[in-house]
Amino acid sequence: MAKQKGKADGETLFGAYYQDIYQERWGSLKAALIKDKVPITYTDGLIQPYYLDEASVLAAKLLGVERGETVLDMCAAPGGKTLVLASSLHGDGLLVSNDRSSARRARLKQVVKDHLSAEDQRCVQITAHDATRWSLHEQNRYDKILLDAPCSSERHVLHDPKALAMWSPSRPKRLAITQFAMLAAALEAVKKGGYILYSTCSINPMENEQVVEKLFEKRVGRFTIMESTQVGSEERKYGSLILPDRGEGRGPLYFCLIRRDV
Repeated sequence: MAKQKGKADGETLFGAYYQDIYQERWGSLKAALIKDKVPITYTDGLIQPYYLDEASVLAAKLLGVERGETVLDMCAAPGGKTLVLASSLHGDGLLVSNDRSSARRARLKQVVKDHLSAEDQRCVQITAHDATRWSLHEQNRYDKILLDAPCSSERHVLHDPKALAMWSPSRPKRLAITQFAMLAAALEAVKKGGYILYSTCSINPMENEQVVEKLFEKRVGRFTIMESTQVGSEERKYGSLILPDRGEGRGPLYFCLIRRDV
């Protein structure tokens, strides 16, 4: 009975919270989130196909990684975006693929081993650092940084009764604090004139454009928001969002391309 009550409470809180954000759209958006994702087959530069959300490919390619660059994937597991970035180097450059979790890092290593050629694997360095503290150790090093930050992942929550039962409005608040710390660290780690792609799979503005807005407040004058619209994306105050109800099942994925100026 207690478990059933917890699930009902979680569902009620979750539904009311996102109804308040999306108003009359919430019904269609929730229905689209509940549907199973239909991944695409990604093969560019790989020795065997990898299956992932098309929105993830669009976002990773938006970073514009080129041959010979030094690139950081701050929260890389399970590895789909790392494959997109690594294949863009064409065997020339460095991709540091980081994940603090040992279990997720093990999966990342396997994905890299199974899908990249030996030549491309030599360009990938897998690390286990705390992304919120990255700038304490490296500054002004990377040409491009992908920060696909840990987030509420509402699509996953709706498919997981246990996660839904445990959900509360305090979760996105806690995550937004961590996300900002990671983004602020990325701003120090990227070179002047370099680019950061900040992304999440959340539908919550607190974890998306409001994190970027906080960067404006705390790091004023140091960066510029670049054009980042993609097929099926919706513009936000900062960045863009792909939602499955209007994006042909893709997403959710928020992304914002940032250039460091100072």
